[in-house]
This record gives sequence, C-alpha cells and structure tokens, in this order.
Amino acid sequence: MKVLGHKIELLTGLLLHDGTMAGLQELRFPEEKPLLRGQDATELENSDTFLLAVDTDWKEHDIETPYGLLHVVIRGSPKGNRPAILTYHDVGLNHKLCFNTFFNFEDMQEITKHFVVCHVDAPGQQVGASQFPQGYQFPSMEQLAAMLPSVVQHFGFKYVIGIGVGAGAYVLAKFALIFPDLVEGLVLINIDPNGKGWIDWAATKLSSLTSTLPDTVLSHLFRQEELVSNTELVQSYRQQIGNVVNQANLQLFWNMYNSRRDLDINRPGTVPNAKTLRCPVMLVVGDNAPAEEGVVECNSKLDPTTTTFLKMADSGGLPQVTQPGKLTEAFKYFLQGMGYIAYLKDRRLSGGAVPSASMTRLARSRTSSLTSASSVDGSRPQACTHSDSSEGLGQVNHTMEVSC
Repeated sequence: MKVLGHKIELLTGLLLHDGTMAGLQELRFPEEKPLLRGQDATELENSDTFLLAVDTDWKEHDIETPYGLLHVVIRGSPKGNRPAILTYHDVGLNHKLCFNTFFNFEDMQEITKHFVVCHVDAPGQQVGASQFPQGYQFPSMEQLAAMLPSVVQHFGFKYVIGIGVGAGAYVLAKFALIFPDLVEGLVLINIDPNGKGWIDWAATKLSSLTSTLPDTVLSHLFRQEELVSNTELVQSYRQQIGNVVNQANLQLFWNMYNSRRDLDINRPGTVPNAKTLRCPVMLVVGDNAPAEEGVVECNSKLDPTTTTFLKMADSGGLPQVTQPGKLTEAFKYFLQGMGYIAYLKDRRLSGGAVPSASMTRLARSRTSSLTSASSVDGSRPQACTHSDSSEGLGQVNHTMEVSC
C-alpha cells in the first residue's frame, strides 16, 4: 500500500518526506509573494498575466467525448510508462487563469519538463469559446468525469497524475473513483466533497439575484478578508472572469457545480464496503479559505495511509497562484513518495552545485517497513507501505498533516 507519511506538526517550516521515504527532514521556505516574480500589483491588474504562456510548445485539441467536445492543451508526448500530468480548473476560471502562475513557476517547470502536461478546460470555459445554443444541457459533474477517459485514450496515456482545483478537484476525484486504474495520484486543491444543502442552495440563489456573476464566483474563490480588502489579485480576477470567460457558459457550469451530489467516499473501515480513492492524494487548502471546511472533511473520509493534508498559511483562496513556490516544493515530495525522484536545481536548499533537473524512477531496495515493486525500468510503481512499529505495538498509520 502506498504511503505518504506520519502525522506531522509544523510550527516554523514545512516538514516533508525525503526522497527515499526513509526519514524526514525540515525544510524552510522563504515567503512567497502573491504576485508573479518581476511584476508589481499595477502590472498584474492591467495585463493579461494569467493568459500568457512561457513557451510556445503547447498544442490545442478539441476531443470528441460521449458528452460533447472537450478543449485541451498539451505539451510534450507520452514518455514510456511515465504518467501524464492532467489538470482541471475551478469554476469561473479556465486552465490559463487557474494554472499559468503555478506551471510557469521556474521550479515547477524543472519538474514538468520530464512529463507530458495536459490542461483540460471544462466545456465552453476556454478563452474564445462560443456561447452554447439555447437549451444546451451542460454535462453533470459525473458526466464531466466520464469525458476524461476519451482524453486519456486520445493521447495514449497509460495513467495520469491529476491536479484539480475546486470544481476541477471534484471532477478528478469522481474520475478516480470511476476509473481508478487510470489515476496514479491526485493533488486536490480546495475540494468540497459535499453537495449543496437547501440552505446553501437558497443562499447561492439569493446571491445570484443581488450580485453579478463574477462577484458571486469570487466569493467561491477567495476568502472574505481578501474580498473586503479588494486586493489587486481580487481585482484582477474580477476583471478576467468578466472579460475572458463566456458568461452564459460560465452560468451553466456554475449551476451544475452547485447541483453536485456528495462525493461518495468513506474512510476504509468506517462503513461496510466503503469506497474511497485508491491512489495517493495530496489535499491542499489555504488557511481560512472558503473551502477549508470541505477539505478538512474530505481528509477525514480518505485512507490515512495514502493521504497528505497541506494547509498553507498566508495563501488565501488560491494557493497555486499566491504560493506557487511552496506548492511546487510539496508537489516534488509528493512525486517522490509515489516512486519518482527529482534532482532539482534549488538555490534555497543547497549552497553548492546541484545536478540539473532529471526525473528518474526511485529504485527501492529496502526489506524492512518500506516495500515496493517499482524498479528503474520505467514500470509503473506499485503500492508501498511505511509504518512504525515497536515490540508490543500494532502497526500505526496516520495522515501526514503539514502546515506551512
């Protein structure tokens, strides 16, 4: 069984696995500013920062699925049995608004250049999308998940590591429940596993009558303090959501997300025949973010031996935008825990020369508590277990909880 570690309390830094999962080391990260490096607030507010790509290697595709066309952009080609990184954005955004800051971060590029990366846009949410015709039935959240195998098959992926935010995290979790053999790991940011109750539904309905659609969506994306202070980041996203995303299409996606059902998961052993995510999962949420309560509940429903819970301080509602450095660092260790090891050029962690980035399979040869069937031949890593035991005590496994 795959494992990502023991419960950890951090007061001043980020405590994560080392590359072989044999021990733990404390890593301190410098504070990340809530803007892209080299840009001030004015530039961010008045530019298409989130829509700019660092390179021109991305290729656009419209893929036929059982529930309509799906727009995706992809960089690279499948590399042996290595999984693809597949992303799904939150409601109100598209892959550019949601992920450009994160994937354009220098250290993240060092990781992703060793994988094929595939960004999925929900139907009608991409830049320049045509408005759906009158009477169009937007796919349900379950149907959105059922569209993804067509993407996997189209590009010949054997399996994927999913990175989803909000509504996209829900879609990827549902995808992993329905098609577990296609998912190697999940990074779920701001996931809410619960459907809307009547009170929540009524509040959303009232909000839609008194607020514009962009402002309604902003209350889903950002915590109240950010909205009240009307930060440059909030102002920029208000402008981008209103101008870049087709509003009629967005309304359909928003309505469908708020009509979602509970994600049918339970922690193994808590109920008979409990269903849960079988792959390693890293849950991420910002401190006091709107999704904090939902992410905490999701953590309580997942297998503690394969789940990492990362709560990020001072990151607001969009940690992948405000703290890309910390999230990149966590993602690197998450990959290591699954059997990949990254030798990354990191000036923060080493005063001397560090090998340039190369992503290789982590060869495991331990015969004690850490076991794995993975090898360096490129085969898919198999489940591994890591436990602490002592004489007279049973095996103990805990979710690894990280605050940073």
